[in-house]
Amino acid sequence: MSLHPLIELSVDREVKQAKGFKAVAAQQTGETLEALYQKELESAPKRSEQGKKYLDVRTGRIPKAPQSGKDDRHAAMALGAWANLAAETVSLPSGETLQIIDSLVPLRTAAPDRAKGDADPNKGVEDLDLLGVLSDDRLAVVRVKYLDAEATRGGAGDTPLRALLSGLAQVAMVDADRAALRAEIEAKTGRVINDEAPALCIVASPRYWEICRKREAQKGAGWIRELERLGREMAVQIGVEVFYLGLELSGSPAWTYEEEGPQITESPKLLPAWPAGAGKLKPKPKSRAKKASAEDVILEADPTRAPKSYSISEIFEPGDTLVHPKFGSGVVQARLGPGKISVLFGEESKLLIHERVSS
Repeated sequence: MSLHPLIELSVDREVKQAKGFKAVAAQQTGETLEALYQKELESAPKRSEQGKKYLDVRTGRIPKAPQSGKDDRHAAMALGAWANLAAETVSLPSGETLQIIDSLVPLRTAAPDRAKGDADPNKGVEDLDLLGVLSDDRLAVVRVKYLDAEATRGGAGDTPLRALLSGLAQVAMVDADRAALRAEIEAKTGRVINDEAPALCIVASPRYWEICRKREAQKGAGWIRELERLGREMAVQIGVEVFYLGLELSGSPAWTYEEEGPQITESPKLLPAWPAGAGKLKPKPKSRAKKASAEDVILEADPTRAPKSYSISEIFEPGDTLVHPKFGSGVVQARLGPGKISVLFGEESKLLIHERVSS
């Protein structure tokens, strides 16, 4: 059994699927998450016990250009660099302010040891995107998710529930060694951290939240309702307050690459992740509703299936990644009658022939 049950749950196949994570969220409660949180507390690696610091620790190369799949990390680095230079706080929609203390804060005590397997407390543990302090002197663990305004889809396996669960695991690890972190923060900033459990902020670009809602179309209210419920129950059962926030950065691209790494020049803005009441289900109209077309719902690629080259004799299923010689890589959205499939290439949908048996 894994020492990190929240991390293990965050990489569950259903949690990572756009069409499956709402059902998993509905199965969770504040009580079940509290039990997992306590196990994370017990198993958390503690850098202070190894004589290692948390703040201002830099590992790896400084990125000098965009890297595939690294936008979340680069956004966190840019925000951390801005906070270090600007010495400003960011206002939350709720009225609190957030002071960013550091970015890419290490939690592991050593590199994962494959020989130890699930018995290794460092297995699956990632750096904190951002560590901050709220205006009421609570620690804040910040998970950053970033999609550019021009993005047409999110990353494979990237869902809000996965961010929530992995973020809660990181809160537990911060909570487990809070005395050491408090001492480092006080030495760096002069701020005294209180004894409350850290808060969790899921901070994502507006395009990220927009695509998350498009993925589920009419079901969007359902997963928002479940995540809001879990946030309320976590606050009661664990003492961890959850903030779902939108991150607005100026420009496209939102940062530049300098010798010091990704940089932003204008202050970021934190907005509500979605409008108030977005989690409420709307009553069905009495009149006959228009049937949803295949284009109303964006079906994400199934990461467990290998891409297939297009051929009219090949058989494709919804969720398959199809590689077409002319249109490039697309995702099969639906089977439309005998021998036809709808495939989404970027933002353009194409009707293709498949499953044709040669005579």
